[in-house]
Amino acid sequence: MKLAIISHTEHYKDGDGNIVGWGPTITEINHLAKDFEKIYHVAFFHPEDAPPSSLRYTVPNVEFVPLPPSGGRDFRSKMTVLTHLPQTISVVREVLKMVDVFQFRAPVGIGVYLIPYLTWFSSKKGWFKYAGNWSQEHPPLGYKIQRYLLKRQRRKVTINGKWPDQPQQCLTFENPCLTLAERAAGLKIVEQKQYVPKFTFCFVGRLEDEKGVQRILDAFTQNVCTQFVNKIHLIGNGPKRNDYEAQVKEKNIPVQFHGFLSREEVFAVYKNSHFLLLPSTASEGFPKVIAEAMNYGCIPIVSQVSSIGQYIHTSNGYLVHPPTADTLKQILNHIFKEEKEQGLSEKALKAYQVATDFTFEHYRKRIQLEIIPHDKKD
Repeated sequence: MKLAIISHTEHYKDGDGNIVGWGPTITEINHLAKDFEKIYHVAFFHPEDAPPSSLRYTVPNVEFVPLPPSGGRDFRSKMTVLTHLPQTISVVREVLKMVDVFQFRAPVGIGVYLIPYLTWFSSKKGWFKYAGNWSQEHPPLGYKIQRYLLKRQRRKVTINGKWPDQPQQCLTFENPCLTLAERAAGLKIVEQKQYVPKFTFCFVGRLEDEKGVQRILDAFTQNVCTQFVNKIHLIGNGPKRNDYEAQVKEKNIPVQFHGFLSREEVFAVYKNSHFLLLPSTASEGFPKVIAEAMNYGCIPIVSQVSSIGQYIHTSNGYLVHPPTADTLKQILNHIFKEEKEQGLSEKALKAYQVATDFTFEHYRKRIQLEIIPHDKKD
């Protein structure tokens, strides 16, 4: 069986001329390729240098099919969703002729017209993966349109979390991000890690206020850090990085800025950290970094956005609700002054157990059982 995956995943060429793409998605596809004769990944190609978070495809049966990048934050970028429409439709139409089934990954600007196109003009079997916040109250107009269409979709739709009045075709799926070998290695880390001051914290994501970076810097004071904090790792990049670095220097907070790191380098930080910080107000589905960090013994200190609160609670982590610097500061004071090592160790173990359903193997099995159960016989 041949599969077409249509997404907005950023692809580039590395220094050796190899096609590389956004690491988490490429890793997922490398594992998914085990169940298909061929995968064509139709996605955006960018001419600039590849960031360190990019990875190569490691299997021979995945072929990248480039699309011109569409969408963005400014008006001119948004207009490319329309100006590139003819070329995008043409490429998708030709790829669909070569496959048996498709997966479309939403939300994305081109989804405004590709979801209707796939729904009404394609007879191929397929499913949609909605990776954003399914319950977002005030989504951007494009996301609102896509969610409206998917709620009335006859094909299966995988979403994050379980919600009231969830349509029958919408299936709750976890975002895969771990191998069984990484699960086994993670358990050893969790069992050996000691949860005593000074603690090490980490954040992984875009460096921006919406993701919670400013809240983190506001919550950690020099006095608290001197007594209880070893280091705060900030992994990622963003336009406000220079501003954040200036604040860290002024406040004398033990923050290390890493920029983008490879998957292995991020995991190395998890293994040496006690807590994951993600006091985000961004439109999240369920960020893979939470499951990855929990797998290596990082107790989550996260906001109650989208489905996050359905997995994280007082027994396995901390919810920053409301997501403010004051709330985060209260949680930190509680951890530093009231939590005992045994209690934190128990939280870490329970957090590790939550990550059970976030393996690639579990994801592949569910797709074969619940999404395309008869296709392998066709």
